[in-house]
Amino acid sequence: MPRRFALACLLILVPALAVAQGKKQAKPGPPNWISTPREASQSPRVFFRKPVNSSGVASARLFLAAGDRVTVFVDGEQVLVHDDPTKPAFVDLSKPLDLDAKQKQHVLALVVENESGPAGLLAKLEFDSGWRDSWTIVSDESWKTATAADRGWKQVGFDDSKWSDARVVAALGAGPFAKTINEAALAAAAPLKQPQATSPESMKVAKGFEVELLYSVPKDEQGSWVNMCPDPKGRLYVSDQYGRLYRVTPPGILGAKDLKVEPVPADIGEAQGLLWAFDSLYVCVNRTKQYPGGLYRVTDSDGDDQLDTVKSLRVLGGRGEHGPHAVLLHPDGENIVVVCGNLTPLTKIDTSRVPQTWDEDRLLPRPQGRFMRGTRAPGGFICKTDPNGEKWELIASGFRNQFDAAYNTEGELFTYDADMEWDLNTPWYRPTRICHVVSGAEFGWRSGGGKWPVHFEDSVPPVVNIGPGSPTGVCFGYGAKFPTKYQQALFAADWSYGKLYAVHLDADGASYTGKPEEFITGIPLPLTDVIVNPQDGAMYFLIGGRKVQSGLYRVTFPGDRTDLPVANAGADARKTRRELETHHLGGDETTVAKAWPHLGSEDRFVRYAARIAIEHRPREEWMQKAFDEKDPQAALTALMGLARTFERKEKGKEPDIDSPAPDWATVDPDADLERARVRREILASIDELDWKQLSTQQKHTLLRVLTLTFVRVAPPDEQEREEMVRRVEEAFHARDPDVNVGLARLMVYLQAPYAAEKLVPALENAATQEQQIDLAATLRHLRTGWTPELRERYFKWYTRALGYGGGASFKLFVDNLKKDAVALLDAETKKSLEPILNAQPPKDPLAVFAGEKREFVKKWTMAELAPLMETKLVARDFENGRKMFAAAACFGCHRFDNRGGAVGPDLTSLSGRFSPRDVLESVLEPSKVVSDQYAAVQIVTLDGKVIVGRIVNLAGDSVRVQTNMLDPGSLVGVDRKQIDEMSQAKSSMMPTGLLDTMNEDEVLDLMAYLLSRGDRSNAMFEKK
Repeated sequence: MPRRFALACLLILVPALAVAQGKKQAKPGPPNWISTPREASQSPRVFFRKPVNSSGVASARLFLAAGDRVTVFVDGEQVLVHDDPTKPAFVDLSKPLDLDAKQKQHVLALVVENESGPAGLLAKLEFDSGWRDSWTIVSDESWKTATAADRGWKQVGFDDSKWSDARVVAALGAGPFAKTINEAALAAAAPLKQPQATSPESMKVAKGFEVELLYSVPKDEQGSWVNMCPDPKGRLYVSDQYGRLYRVTPPGILGAKDLKVEPVPADIGEAQGLLWAFDSLYVCVNRTKQYPGGLYRVTDSDGDDQLDTVKSLRVLGGRGEHGPHAVLLHPDGENIVVVCGNLTPLTKIDTSRVPQTWDEDRLLPRPQGRFMRGTRAPGGFICKTDPNGEKWELIASGFRNQFDAAYNTEGELFTYDADMEWDLNTPWYRPTRICHVVSGAEFGWRSGGGKWPVHFEDSVPPVVNIGPGSPTGVCFGYGAKFPTKYQQALFAADWSYGKLYAVHLDADGASYTGKPEEFITGIPLPLTDVIVNPQDGAMYFLIGGRKVQSGLYRVTFPGDRTDLPVANAGADARKTRRELETHHLGGDETTVAKAWPHLGSEDRFVRYAARIAIEHRPREEWMQKAFDEKDPQAALTALMGLARTFERKEKGKEPDIDSPAPDWATVDPDADLERARVRREILASIDELDWKQLSTQQKHTLLRVLTLTFVRVAPPDEQEREEMVRRVEEAFHARDPDVNVGLARLMVYLQAPYAAEKLVPALENAATQEQQIDLAATLRHLRTGWTPELRERYFKWYTRALGYGGGASFKLFVDNLKKDAVALLDAETKKSLEPILNAQPPKDPLAVFAGEKREFVKKWTMAELAPLMETKLVARDFENGRKMFAAAACFGCHRFDNRGGAVGPDLTSLSGRFSPRDVLESVLEPSKVVSDQYAAVQIVTLDGKVIVGRIVNLAGDSVRVQTNMLDPGSLVGVDRKQIDEMSQAKSSMMPTGLLDTMNEDEVLDLMAYLLSRGDRSNAMFEKK
């Protein structure tokens, strides 16, 4: 065949979530052979250019066919040279496009050469968001071409306006190449593997249990399944996230020998919640393309065992994956419960167990990111409604994005709430957590840096923190043919890390504590839902979501089961709490008298229930009782409730929804006389409390009362402010760093003249980057008391902080904090600080965390240090141990004593589970024993590349891998179709040599700190 054209390329770029934005693209025709205009058509060397936008791209594939020679560049960097005219070629473009970089505008530049005739090109760019939509760009007249190229033609900024529009010669499959170059030939150039549902053989399963893959869902036909529920016959209704519903009859159900999948006739889909109840299928839709978000009831109109009729019960907003989610049966058997994520506007409520006084409740404006900026409370919520969806009652609010929920046998509700992974390693990051959803609960989610810490007593604490992840389905093991321990467990699915937890709950007063066990794990195992089928006593779970390969699995326990009686500890406390919760709808004039005695309860959940009951009553009934209360705990609880009944006067405008830091020269604290009176009475009541005699939690609550009083009721007058400034100075340097952070906020709110002098050293000496960020965020509002030296030291911290690692929003948060702080500088001060403001962080991560460069001391060995652990862990230095924990960058990845990062395991309980020698060995030789929970995976691609890290996200055929624990926001994309092997890595992601910059005393202080669980009163720190 004469070589009239040099055949060029087929490009397939597969982007992730952000590209599509829910926008459907028109599909063009097939790609065309293009060349230069006719007057230049005999040129043997032709240049082509095409701009490419990589926003959200997760993987990129380049297929290429050429005549004599074709060279491909991305942004000027050569990525391929191909000179075999008989074979198409393939190359992965993910790395050349630098998909994780901020730069999204790119250009593909090609040089096509052909000695025996004119040069030409065929190209096809096929985009798939990995989320919803796909679209294609083909080679046509929009491509630019030239027979001579100027300098810089391969770069993004080159002006190609003088280049010619390409000329279409023929379509793919036509012309002189019809027999050899077609779609099949080009596609065959890539050694791609079609993903299959994860094999049970590759999973780690709790002892004695068996997992069976029932069905690998054909993605192109039935999508990716995210939700399921059983019907009374044991059949399963399942939903494709972006498509229709299906009914699945598993083997053994209704006598079926083989699994059967049937499409549901009813015109409804895109469900993220399914429930069979009241002879109906309830469908909760999180809108994606076709169906409005909301709650639907689907029925069989003619008794033929086919669901065919759809009725909309309530339209519910929301977008992304943060809209309406699960629907479940209420324990009363007469109502249903609907779970909604934090992008769901609160629906019309008829009654509310949550006092409808929610607000942001921050003393100082929050640090701002970009996700949901300006979104106001209440966040995600859970409601109860009747079978017809007519009357709605709010049960709880303040969730981030809880996907599912489940009731235990006592009628107690539990959910698995999401974290905000973009906030990793910031003080406002909250891990995924199991929550006990009590009546009237507020869980304190707020956008950006406004999330409430657990010690805010106007919120409900979690049962247990799980860690980073993506919560999906939950269920209790009731009805499963499992051992009793697992029948009573709450099963919770984590989509991103591929873990199904069995959370074993223990009664703890009026609530519970939990111990998570990794029940089933896999690589990858994007779990979406889990249920127990009452008909066969088996557990079923799904993997899928975001167009990833989906599968249906069954879990059984074929061995002998031991049924043990279940303890009922804490029943009296839970009974008291539930009696108080009967007053959570108001209307009962006996509420105050019945609830008041419980405001001082030692049980946080009991006093929470009592306060919520009282807040539902008019404050005039009980305000004076709050002022007169003498018991410290009861007084604090009552005063907090009282302040919460007032509405903040100035709520700001989106996105700035916090009250600004006050300008005390213009504030009129007595503008509203009634509010001023209440403020004075609250402060007088607080004056009667002895700060030193309060517990740490009570100190947190006192600071919270002051925050709510000043923000909601009225700011202090000048005399009150001066007295408060004096008392804060006396209280500062409490042993609890979190109390210090609260005092620091109050100090800056009051514009205390000594604030800079005290807080800058505290910032420099804070052990964790979380504490540092908290103090830096607070100091950015301080306008008084600065000296040139203190300002320099403060802004030097920002240079250090820019070297820290965190989630996707981490550097944006730090940049925004710095911008706010710089905005308070006058021009002269800003000019003098320019060298510091423009400085770059050190490249050595250990120097970043230590605040200084640490020199190499020696390569420590177990033989040298192990004997010292037996004789020299005495008279150690607690503060130096904590300093070394920071110097070794441990706080960057690990939590310890409720502080630090979250990408690695919590180290607080190390000494309770391991010997001192084992702890030392895990630091010196981290790869010797690797925890399954935090083990990395090793991925080998078809072209021989090796990627080691933790899979944290998936979309379509893209796998996102976290390869650096010190920079958890930096992810590497891997095309699943290009994965040859995937297995658990033999090496740990924890770096080696962490002790090499420490001398003997520093190593021993660090080990004592770790073994003490953060307790400075431990015998290891007693001075001899």
